[in-house]
Amino acid sequence: MQRHLISAADLTRDDAVLILDTAEEMARVADRPIKKLPTLRGRTIVNLFFEDSTRTRISFEAAEKRLSADVINFTAKGSSVSKGESLKDTAQTLEAMGVDAVVIRHGASGAPYRLANSGWIDAAVINAGDGTHQHPTQALLDAFTMRRRLVGRDAGIGQDLAGKRITIVGDVLHSRVARSNVDLLHTLGAQVTLVAPPTLVPVGVETWPCEVAYDLDSTLAKSDAVMMLRVQRERMNAAFFPTEREYSRRYGLDGDRMARMPEHAIVMHPGPMVRGMEITAEVADSDRCTVVEQVANGVSIRMAVLYLLLGGNEPAVSHTRTEEK
Repeated sequence: MQRHLISAADLTRDDAVLILDTAEEMARVADRPIKKLPTLRGRTIVNLFFEDSTRTRISFEAAEKRLSADVINFTAKGSSVSKGESLKDTAQTLEAMGVDAVVIRHGASGAPYRLANSGWIDAAVINAGDGTHQHPTQALLDAFTMRRRLVGRDAGIGQDLAGKRITIVGDVLHSRVARSNVDLLHTLGAQVTLVAPPTLVPVGVETWPCEVAYDLDSTLAKSDAVMMLRVQRERMNAAFFPTEREYSRRYGLDGDRMARMPEHAIVMHPGPMVRGMEITAEVADSDRCTVVEQVANGVSIRMAVLYLLLGGNEPAVSHTRTEEK
């Protein structure tokens, strides 16, 4: 493993499978009466969030505390950032406090890379989402969920997603989740198809390791997993489609469309969902939808990433000591 996790494209197949296998070990900890490991005791981790977040911030915090790290939560609102403090000054403040790792979410694409390579701070940097660029731990938890559902918990150990067909639908243009998933799923051997209105497909997508389609119905029957993306209105500065109703009719997943998917296929969503827009309540609440499962898996994946970046070479979970009944 490298020192930082900035982009899903930086991971080799072996790196990705190691993280997924370590996350499987971490998931077993969640089934224990006491969900704690002493692995990162004495390490200080800062959650540096310049953008709003619910799932990612809470998930990282839960992962850090389960590994016994000391956690500092930083939000831009209510900090000196609102007074005009730069990322450099914030980083140097954290360096002076002696932090061991920084989990950063930022509205500007490239901010985590800048933090990791600037020399401002001597700490591991984990990208929790930067602009429309990357969100590597989201891609990892999505791949972990797919492997568990499509290959099996025990059968999946050491395995990738070779031959699996994944369809990603929606606002690809503004989605860091789509970019990260295309990179990681390609590395793991899956075949990815992006489905979106032409106005929501990025320039240069032909260079990405995936296919592009504009008709959702034509892709459903051959998909092992369908991932719906939220329309990110907060990043839009133009009209990308005529009406919400028309978008939902052409690119929304409802019960009829879900019925055309193979029986084993799953429905995914990185959250937050906009019910009635890209996904109906019927689909969101069905057994085939893995949204809640993805949140649970996110804690395991982030524990695995933190452990591998900071924890050393010992086994993640010791099996020598018998647990008390």
